[in-house]
Amino acid sequence: MQKNILIITGITFLLEFYVYQAFRTVVSNPWLRTAYWIITILTYAYFIFEVMSFRREDRDHHRVQIVASLFLIFILPKLFVVFFLFIEDISRFFRYLFTFFAQPETYYPERRKFMSLTGLAIAGVFSILIIDGIAFGKYRHRVRKVKLKIAGLPDVFKGYKIIQISDIHAGSFFNPAKLQPAIDLIKAQDADMVLFTGDMVNNYAQEFEPFVKMFAEIKAKDGKFSVLGNHDYGDYAKWRTQADKDRNIPFLTELQQQAGFELLRNEHRVIQRGEEKIYLLGVENWGIKPFPQYGDLNKAVAGIPVSAVKILMSHDPTHFDEIVKKHPANVQLTLSGHTHGMQFGLDLKNVRWSPVQYRYKKWADLYESEGKYLYVNRGFGVIGFPGRVGIEPEITLFELQ
Repeated sequence: MQKNILIITGITFLLEFYVYQAFRTVVSNPWLRTAYWIITILTYAYFIFEVMSFRREDRDHHRVQIVASLFLIFILPKLFVVFFLFIEDISRFFRYLFTFFAQPETYYPERRKFMSLTGLAIAGVFSILIIDGIAFGKYRHRVRKVKLKIAGLPDVFKGYKIIQISDIHAGSFFNPAKLQPAIDLIKAQDADMVLFTGDMVNNYAQEFEPFVKMFAEIKAKDGKFSVLGNHDYGDYAKWRTQADKDRNIPFLTELQQQAGFELLRNEHRVIQRGEEKIYLLGVENWGIKPFPQYGDLNKAVAGIPVSAVKILMSHDPTHFDEIVKKHPANVQLTLSGHTHGMQFGLDLKNVRWSPVQYRYKKWADLYESEGKYLYVNRGFGVIGFPGRVGIEPEITLFELQ
């Protein structure tokens, strides 16, 4: 452990010393140079203090957010500076070799202010984007409207409106009131049904308590339904006793009921218009290990005709490729979340990229495979990094056709 700390400390010192070369090239004032080191040392001291003193049993996710924010605002952007300095140093080295062999007087070229300025400017822009994502980005909820043609949909259900939200992660928000505009946006859609596809909390059911009244404001003609996500089980927390953990899901279930959500755990409900029916299925979390595999689609579809229209709530999108699309029950539409779009990336009309795509092939928006649909919601809240850059929080409105 001590060896690893020494290695990390050594690498960090070299990184900071290297970055300082760019700062020194651009800034000549000795007081500003001194201020740079004072701020750097104090920031690292606080960062190390938070990391070393953090205990999982503290139940304070906001400390995780502070550490993540410091890293993304203050440390990670410096890699851009390192990149530009490294490119310049390669150039300087070859220019030195040229003078060494071709000219009588040898000298090592000085750094060019342009390259240092470019590296620092890009690092600054990156930091500003992160700050904006923390302060404002996570509250820029938007409604994405999706019209879906589902084979065999009874005429009476054409135009049926479903709202999907996912991954609230209630414990990540300091001020619940700032989510009121998003709640009002959901209410304004006047949906027939509202579905929540998992991760209501980060770990502890009580995280959702301050939000119960707010989410209870949302109404839907055919009800509000939810499933559990991997975070809802409390598996990432350190519990004082097993009994405390055992009470977590029942308490979360009770809070969701107060907010008007009916939790489906490997079961289904019938949505009926006259003599016509569609079926809503909800399974527990099923993901590629180490994520839990509690979902039981066989149990959820028991007694449902194969020809019936079925909508499945399943938190993790990997469930679709691994189980759902091949299942003989013929589930036409699966709604998932889980990925958050990694809360960072590009999400334009013709360009969509996020680092999360290297872990999940299906990570945002609508996919079709073997005649079945999967929709992956970008998430309502945040986890870890307390912001969103380029991947806005999502409220999805489906209209069945």
